[in-house]
Amino acid sequence: MLSNTLAVESAPVTPEGLLDPRYPVGRAEEISIDGYRLRTADVAAVARSTERPRVTIAAGSRDRMAQSRQLKDHLAASGIPIYGVTSGFGDSNTRQISDAKSTELQRNLIRFLGSGVGPAAPDEVVRATMLVRANCLARGTSGVRPELVQLLIDCLNLDLLPIIPERGSVGASGDLVPLSYLAGLLTGQAQAVFQGVRKPAGQALAEHGLTPVELIAKEGLALVNGTSFMSGFAVLALRDAAELAFAADLCTALTSQVLRGNPGHFADFLFDHKPHPGVRQSAAVVRQMLKGSASFDQDVERPAPVPGGVDFRELDQPIQDRYSIRCAPHVTGVVRDALEWAEQWITTEINSSNDNPLFDVEAGVVRNGGNFYGGHVGLAMDALKTAVASLGDLLDRQLELTVDEKFNNGLTPNLTPPVDPDDHRAGLHHGFKGMQITASALAAEALKWTMPATSFSRSTEAHNQDKVSMGTIAARDAYAVGGLVRQIAAIQLMALCQAADLRGPELLSGPTRAAYDLVREYSPYLDGDRPLDAEIELVSQLIGSGELRRAVTAELAG
Repeated sequence: MLSNTLAVESAPVTPEGLLDPRYPVGRAEEISIDGYRLRTADVAAVARSTERPRVTIAAGSRDRMAQSRQLKDHLAASGIPIYGVTSGFGDSNTRQISDAKSTELQRNLIRFLGSGVGPAAPDEVVRATMLVRANCLARGTSGVRPELVQLLIDCLNLDLLPIIPERGSVGASGDLVPLSYLAGLLTGQAQAVFQGVRKPAGQALAEHGLTPVELIAKEGLALVNGTSFMSGFAVLALRDAAELAFAADLCTALTSQVLRGNPGHFADFLFDHKPHPGVRQSAAVVRQMLKGSASFDQDVERPAPVPGGVDFRELDQPIQDRYSIRCAPHVTGVVRDALEWAEQWITTEINSSNDNPLFDVEAGVVRNGGNFYGGHVGLAMDALKTAVASLGDLLDRQLELTVDEKFNNGLTPNLTPPVDPDDHRAGLHHGFKGMQITASALAAEALKWTMPATSFSRSTEAHNQDKVSMGTIAARDAYAVGGLVRQIAAIQLMALCQAADLRGPELLSGPTRAAYDLVREYSPYLDGDRPLDAEIELVSQLIGSGELRRAVTAELAG
């Protein structure tokens, strides 16, 4: 007789396996760029680390840039029209100028693109943008001098940053308007910021012994005509999503514990028979978190059989938990799987020549194309922001179950401290009611941003840019959604720690106890109503920095 199931090898997750591969152990003291090998982890380290690695340019890259520049000069001297070198830009490409005017043309390019609006991009995004742009130019096909890229790297290593308005890019030709502010830093024409102090770029460069560059043919265009600004947002959105996936699995485990849920929902068998890799990983993480808790060894709680002669009865406990707990791996797993392919796409993007035209040294010709188009970044970020917003919605639903006395299995209303009915404090406190309102608002805002930006291509720039990616808007959205969901996760973690105190911390496992202990260092037990806004931010930082993940994985490894 044939079995009605197939033997599927389980994929247990070790403590090391809980550490996302995008987070290598240890810190590189130096990152050498060559246009081919930059990792998203490198970009995140330069953008966010308090001890940022020093960036250098690989020797072979300098040679390639020099050869590309020589070819550009040779072709320009021959008198043939070269886009952006001896021609106008965009729709104006039919207007050829002499090689003698090429420097002034680059100078004017940076000037007329200085039309960005909106808030300034966060410093971490600007650092990521600078590194990615330098790496793309270091590939050696853009016709720029190595000295230009070196000045960009010098500014990055000093943390001397341009001020870049967030809005103004349609994502093709790349990030023209935002990147013009990067070019403005190098030419001394824009505003710069160093250690929080804003000043003219020329003054800031001089104070550090640096000389503004005079852009020669193609160099202004090479700086602005690429996808580096959207890629800066995208890389950091990827990192945030990876941390949020871990935090969500932790919250699911804690929710199951404090609500006395059914741990059987996370059994290997279920996920062996719907083996999406991300779903299996999330379920395995939750199982690891639950091991050692009071209810885990029961695996599946079965009600007592129906007594003889009884046709109907109401069970004291549900057979299965609500979807926001039971189906959680199928929500978080989507984020994990989306990260896999999005990571590949963004890694390719940050290691590409994404401007136009490019100089083919081997063939001795200039190539005109559309490598500046941000289609892959846009679609990856539209998908990622949708998956992460759904994660925020999941956490908000878990929070509702935790704080609502109708669903929280005997916990107090809104997780208020228990008091006797005749105690003066009875009825005065509302616990996590305000927190649940805030989480609901954050979830709604995150979900609002899931409208795909890439669907809104519009013909631009005299119908030359008649199909554009809107990848920058998508990447900015994904970055913003990650911040909103991180705050929801912080609120839910705080609520779960309160619930654990009310239920008794002995119900926790080692890993969830490690999370509880860390959160309690920044957010004490709520023994009466108090403002919690500052504590939300502190716990949110624990998630975003990876400190929460490291504390839990250290417990698992021990």
